[in-house]
Amino acid sequence: MRFHKSESAFFVFISVIFAAGALILHAYSILYSKPQTLFLPEQIDNASYLARLLFASGALVGTALFFGVFFIYPLIRTQVKEEGKLRAMTESLSARSETLEQAALTDALTGMQNRRYFDDALKEYIEEFRRIDKPIGLMILDLDHFKEVNDTYGHDVGDEVLRAVASCLRDMTRYHDIVARLGGEEFAVVAPNMNEDMLVKLAERIRKAIAGMAVISGNVRLKITTSVGLAVWDKRESAEEFYRRADRLLYQAKRMGRNRVCA
Repeated sequence: MRFHKSESAFFVFISVIFAAGALILHAYSILYSKPQTLFLPEQIDNASYLARLLFASGALVGTALFFGVFFIYPLIRTQVKEEGKLRAMTESLSARSETLEQAALTDALTGMQNRRYFDDALKEYIEEFRRIDKPIGLMILDLDHFKEVNDTYGHDVGDEVLRAVASCLRDMTRYHDIVARLGGEEFAVVAPNMNEDMLVKLAERIRKAIAGMAVISGNVRLKITTSVGLAVWDKRESAEEFYRRADRLLYQAKRMGRNRVCA
């Protein structure tokens, strides 16, 4: 077993102090055993021996103090600094890990949750709401003719449209709803504790709010609409089946003329 430098130094320090203590104890035993005769002329050897013991004890204590101040204390300070650096590094790595995890679950353009987060959250909601026997509403939204916006005005304007729609969705939903950008111009809302009537009313409010927005980017002023597919979990579907059903209803809304809700 190998000891750290500070541990070895501590053992040396204790050994020196212990030796000094042993010498002082020995000197005390001599002084205590013959206190009256110690300083008689014929006992001069004992007195000289006692003086040497006390000098040696003082020298050991001095050595221990010197060793402690100039060797042990610097080692302790170095170790404390190293621990401080390690702690700071650990905190930095932890914060970076959280940032990377957040970045992995967030859409960079809109600041919304992304497809990965949506997939995980939908599965968790289904597991939990299966246990408590409550409904879950799912809304899939796709912006109408969005490719034409990008082709006509450029991707910068298209990005402004996506950010405006994301802001509208955040404003129109509850704090515990999952609002995510699935990719491109497609968005999703997971709305727990909503039956079909409630979900349709919410989807209509969102559809009208998006249709009523004016997206302004430079000299460009755009109106945008969205088609929406809705589904309420039937308590038997998997997350993938639930999503596919809502997605089919979205494309039905597209086929029926866009800018509408299909449930």
